[in-house]
Amino acid sequence: MAQSRQVDAMTANDAKKPLQGIRVIELGVWIAAPAACGIMADWGADVIKVEPPTGDPQRQAFRALGLPEGRMAPFELDNRGKRSVVLNLREPDDLATMFKLLEGADMFVTNVRMDALERLGLDAESVRTRFPKLIYGRMTGYGSVGPDRDRAGYDTGAFWARSGTPSEIVPPGEAPPGIPPAFGDHVTGMGMVSGLMAALFDRTRTGNGCVVDGSLLRTGIYALSSDLTMQQNFGWSIKKQPRDSASGPLTNCYQAKDGKWIWLLGVEAHRHWPKLVAALQRPDLAEDPRFRTTIDQVKNRRALISEIDKEIVKHDRSFWEDKFDEVDLWWAPVQTLEEVLVDQQAIAAGAFVEIPGKEGAPAIQSIASPISFENARVEPGGPSPELGEHTESVLSELGLPVRLTS
Repeated sequence: MAQSRQVDAMTANDAKKPLQGIRVIELGVWIAAPAACGIMADWGADVIKVEPPTGDPQRQAFRALGLPEGRMAPFELDNRGKRSVVLNLREPDDLATMFKLLEGADMFVTNVRMDALERLGLDAESVRTRFPKLIYGRMTGYGSVGPDRDRAGYDTGAFWARSGTPSEIVPPGEAPPGIPPAFGDHVTGMGMVSGLMAALFDRTRTGNGCVVDGSLLRTGIYALSSDLTMQQNFGWSIKKQPRDSASGPLTNCYQAKDGKWIWLLGVEAHRHWPKLVAALQRPDLAEDPRFRTTIDQVKNRRALISEIDKEIVKHDRSFWEDKFDEVDLWWAPVQTLEEVLVDQQAIAAGAFVEIPGKEGAPAIQSIASPISFENARVEPGGPSPELGEHTESVLSELGLPVRLTS
């Protein structure tokens, strides 16, 4: 474990956080690596974000949209509670400082392309040879080996398009849909954190670090693994069908009178079919020979979906929420983003946090990292850093003179 440090953003709560005392050096751009390190910063790690003189390109992207420094909400999400150090790694002195940082660190996490890391001597083999106790988190688009290891990934390409997901979630013949911004990056970031925690635990037994590999492509394939294993073993492709002919009428979505959608979760048809019939007050459906068994319901799904549609559209969604609860039929609302942000269950589950504002500025509303701990609060330790905000203090900790970078 790295030695005790003075961390600018540390709060009284940090001492109770599970990663307090762990130092992470991040050489990350855009979202995947910053997201992984952002979770660890929430958990109390001292994350030092090493940036070039121009900064993480994500900073520039949000400035181009006109968002002021300190209010770039997506950047704040993944970089809150970190320290920023500016180093020009093309300069020998700054590269030497980078190695000095790694010497006192527990983890190094990067999603910089491997060929660039090799040119700098920051590839996994070189770094691990010098620092055998260091845990090296390597995040790539397509993996660390193979013909496309140096191809630019981004989650739209590597996690989404190449994993096969778009072709599986739309009916045949429809254009593939896009992916919400950073969706794959955040999923991949969570996977990387789980690997880093396993490596950290393993180091307590062996005394040695290791390389933890994660890629957008492999994570995307894992996310689609239920479909892919069916293709592997049986040659089946479970393609999404149009809503009005979906293979599971009891696990389909329906539109209420107010235009809002509700998703039925009747995953155990033998249990949930009688409850749906009772909620709809349509006992005739239970007697209809077309719908008597689960196989019949699938075979005649168009007709059954049409019958359910006729009933659901008669009342607002809130009516059906109460009615389904009365009979213990499982369901979920299909929510808009506005509805999610005021969802009382999401609030109670701790899904949202406030990031302290900079220098008295108002707090920024944000999303919590996805894991809670019984005996530790893992709220943000502070706002995201200004570019190079902590260069001087970190160099001082290392016993190095402050230098102007170019």
